[in-house]
Amino acid sequence: MEEKPFWVALQQTPGLGARRFLQLVKIFGSPRAAWEAPDKELLAVEGLGKAATGLIKWRRQVTPEKIMAKLDTAGIRVLILEDAAYPLELKRIYDPPPVLYWRGSRLPGEGLKIAIVGTRRATAYGLKVAADLAAGLAAAGVGVVSGLARGIDAAAHRGAIRENGLTWGILGCGVDVIYPPEHRELYHQVMDHGAILSEFPPGTPPEAGHFPARNRIISGLASGTVVVEAPAKSGALITADLALEQNRDVFAVPGPITSRYSQGPNELIKQGARVVTGVADILAEYEPQSLWTLSPQESRVEVALSAAEEKVMAALSVVPVHLDTIMATTGLPPGQVNTALLQLEIRKLIRRLPGGFYLRC
Repeated sequence: MEEKPFWVALQQTPGLGARRFLQLVKIFGSPRAAWEAPDKELLAVEGLGKAATGLIKWRRQVTPEKIMAKLDTAGIRVLILEDAAYPLELKRIYDPPPVLYWRGSRLPGEGLKIAIVGTRRATAYGLKVAADLAAGLAAAGVGVVSGLARGIDAAAHRGAIRENGLTWGILGCGVDVIYPPEHRELYHQVMDHGAILSEFPPGTPPEAGHFPARNRIISGLASGTVVVEAPAKSGALITADLALEQNRDVFAVPGPITSRYSQGPNELIKQGARVVTGVADILAEYEPQSLWTLSPQESRVEVALSAAEEKVMAALSVVPVHLDTIMATTGLPPGQVNTALLQLEIRKLIRRLPGGFYLRC
């Protein structure tokens, strides 16, 4: 069996975490070796504690094959640390997520990426600035990273989408959990213009303790992080601190000294963050050749199709084919066919026509 299923099975062990995952791999040599290690050897690992007992219990409940089959059925893709497509910037941080789950059309590969973060309770000023900065970056070929949260994050994603740019949403829950629920449309728009990513297994709810871990991925993916609005204590400032720890640039948008939502960025500026009064202040820090220069054709994701997607693609041609015919030809359950069609459409490999017809692009 290939190694990837063991990465995913080990990573999904309740209570293990990224650092203990990497600790086990270092001790045993590979995720597969750690997964197959005798109970006695796992219990003897120093510092593993309850996670060792949890792993022993977990591997008696599941198999790597069944976990991967479930992901495939849900249309959820997986990146492991050893994959060539795993973002290089993220691979270089202190504690990179061993496994990333994702949905969408384009992974964050080479090219300049900037994170835009801020408070969920943004003012009209903050929302406009975030959207305009993101739009300006997208127009210049820069990818925009944020957390798909209310407020500044949502404005940043929408600004990038407005210019048909690339954007990635990093979640503090499973990629199959749309949070907040009112962002369903935005969630799908981000998938179409980039991807939704998370280190948390599918079905994981958005708990408060997940967001600091999520924030290190936001800052880790980007060359720089822009804080638009944030009170004195906020998740956006945690992201800025993580960016500094990861040796990344930190930018801040100044705001009225009377606004509590400008306390965070104003303080960052006092501490040496680069002042941002327009997108030019960000672009000036980077070489032009670092920007994204992708045509629509080049922006298509280049990853292997799932088994279900391959069957669906084989059933299609440049002549429109009805959904009923696709189901009959593939022999797959309706849910798998619909998921495969959605993923292929998002990746612009097929086109949906009125009346339930589909064709290859």
